[in-house]
Amino acid sequence: MISTLLVANRGEIACRIFRTCRELGISTVAVYSDADADALHVREADTAVRLPGAAPADTYLRGDLVVAAALAAGADAVHPGYGFLSENAGFARSVEDAGLLWVGPPVKAIELMASKTRAKELMAAAEVPLLAPVDPGNATTADLPLLLKAAAGGGGRGMRIVRELAALEAELTAASAEAASAFGDGEVFAEPYVERGRHVEVQVMADAQGTVWALSTRDCSLQRRHQKVIEEAPAPGLDDTLRRTLHHAAVAAAQAVGYRGAGTVEFLVSAEGRPYFLEMNTRLQVEHPVTEAVSGLDLVALQLRIAEGAALPATAPPPPAGHAVEARLYAEDPARDWQPQTGALLTLDVPGGPGIRLDTGYTGGDTVGVHYDPMLAKVIAHAPTRTEAVRLLARTLERARIHGPVTNRELLVRSLRHPDFAAARLDTGFYDRHLAALTTSAAPGDEEARRLAATAAALAAASAAHGGPGPARFGAWRNLASQPQTRRYRSEPDGTEHEIAYRTGRDGTPAPASGERVLTARPDAVTLETGGVTRHFTVTAHGDRVYVDTATGSHTFTALPRFTDPAARTEPGSLLAPMPGTVVRLADGLAPGAAVEAGQPLIWLEAMKMEHRILAPASGTLTALHAAPGLQVEVGALLAVVQDAAPGAQDAAPDPAHPTDVTAPAPSRAAAPSHAASHASAHQEETTP
Repeated sequence: MISTLLVANRGEIACRIFRTCRELGISTVAVYSDADADALHVREADTAVRLPGAAPADTYLRGDLVVAAALAAGADAVHPGYGFLSENAGFARSVEDAGLLWVGPPVKAIELMASKTRAKELMAAAEVPLLAPVDPGNATTADLPLLLKAAAGGGGRGMRIVRELAALEAELTAASAEAASAFGDGEVFAEPYVERGRHVEVQVMADAQGTVWALSTRDCSLQRRHQKVIEEAPAPGLDDTLRRTLHHAAVAAAQAVGYRGAGTVEFLVSAEGRPYFLEMNTRLQVEHPVTEAVSGLDLVALQLRIAEGAALPATAPPPPAGHAVEARLYAEDPARDWQPQTGALLTLDVPGGPGIRLDTGYTGGDTVGVHYDPMLAKVIAHAPTRTEAVRLLARTLERARIHGPVTNRELLVRSLRHPDFAAARLDTGFYDRHLAALTTSAAPGDEEARRLAATAAALAAASAAHGGPGPARFGAWRNLASQPQTRRYRSEPDGTEHEIAYRTGRDGTPAPASGERVLTARPDAVTLETGGVTRHFTVTAHGDRVYVDTATGSHTFTALPRFTDPAARTEPGSLLAPMPGTVVRLADGLAPGAAVEAGQPLIWLEAMKMEHRILAPASGTLTALHAAPGLQVEVGALLAVVQDAAPGAQDAAPDPAHPTDVTAPAPSRAAAPSHAASHASAHQEETTP
């Protein structure tokens, strides 16, 4: 029996495992890097062991340090969670060699599934349906489009879509380099790319007595950069024949490698309904809560019991009941190439209630750092029908109060309400087609009302500071403006600036020219009436940032000063660091006086385990260079200055083939660093939770 469990992970998954451990009476041990010293998973564990350093390679990826931590804390078992070392056969072996119980599949099963090329060979022998591999050296136009994939990893790293034969060689080189950097193995293979395919997977659970469960299905088709955004169970729209085929193939895959514990077999289902094996993840999946919701099972509890030698409680799994949908809430900006964000998470308040589950590794007051994945939480809704679950999840997200870094919350709400999603017309190209429409700004009238609410709350706060309601009094006279007063706001994150004009009544409340009427105004709450309709606004100010929350969504503004400080202006053509990071290299020959072309990579930054290219905003001359290899920079730091070759030169657009490119702007307004640092990297579920 397990008495003390160390979770070799961080954040949300560590907290989720600790929750089950508390219910089972198992003591818990956390490991943490210096960057996570005050993280939620550390606060929730019974004991915690420091892993010196901040980078994953120095901490959570150091299996020797994790094993030493388990022994030092008196743990008798290790659960790897997902990502980091969860599918590392060497780590699993070292845990067992240290006399600790490994809460995961057999080492041999991990080894067999670690290489996608080897896994496909095993699946072919087990008669699991596969896409036929394509030899890149003999590929023809008839084989296009092709999908290049890293053999040793996942999470979208080392993955490329090739639509032109002339681009194949270069994409192979690039995919191999990325795979070698991410996984230490540059092997890449090619297979046909299935247009408009669905990502459908089957949760399996197996015990040491030979019983294997196929626990329903999940659809994970809504993805960005091959990373999942919204998942649901059961996968909608599958006929009984296809569902049985997927279940049979998943069980056959698990039996082929002598599997034990929780795992996931992933398939690509073509538009014609043909399934093809993708890979087997030999661990717990991020999206496991939707399966737990419809099955009524605790998969972590089953993992622990199976590791202790217990059998599954029945020969067949319980049938799914109802429908569950999960949304991954990220600190990222979908409108800006999904750039991850960092900074203080001031408020994280997701309303609960029947059918709602929140899995998170953060609370209000925590900081989203640069070293790890920017997922803030998973919000899960469970209801009797898919329609009800989707509606409940969208409404819950809409009512959530999230202050701090930019998030994808609005995208999630709009995705859940999109006609194609509502009708279960799902495929992995959903965001390729709909992202622009899903990331448009709020309706002008709605935003105008929120700016008025922010103004009314600010005036109420100023009035309270002067001792009570009403305008400030000076002796026997009152200073009332004869002309409308104005306040200026910048809408975040799109950066558009707006001005609101109003007159102040004798009671101190603003009377806007736009027709709204302020019924009540406090520093934290405002009630407006527009056309006979009353609306309530919750207003929270943190410095010059103002967060306005309503029952139908939220908006963030920056209150702008009446006059711009000339010293705060940034020279036109300045290349500012879009994120905290380390300069790793410069373009060859880059020095003041060098001629540069629009879109030319000039500086490489490393952040969140990825390199980001800073591109020249226009053709011209490099007039200043403040970056050097090894230099650590904060967001907004001046890296270089490019003087345009000619007035009105157009900015270069990022190269879509390189999603980690960042085209540095040439700002004309003050470019004060924000708490929401923009990155241009992708979430790496498989490698960095």
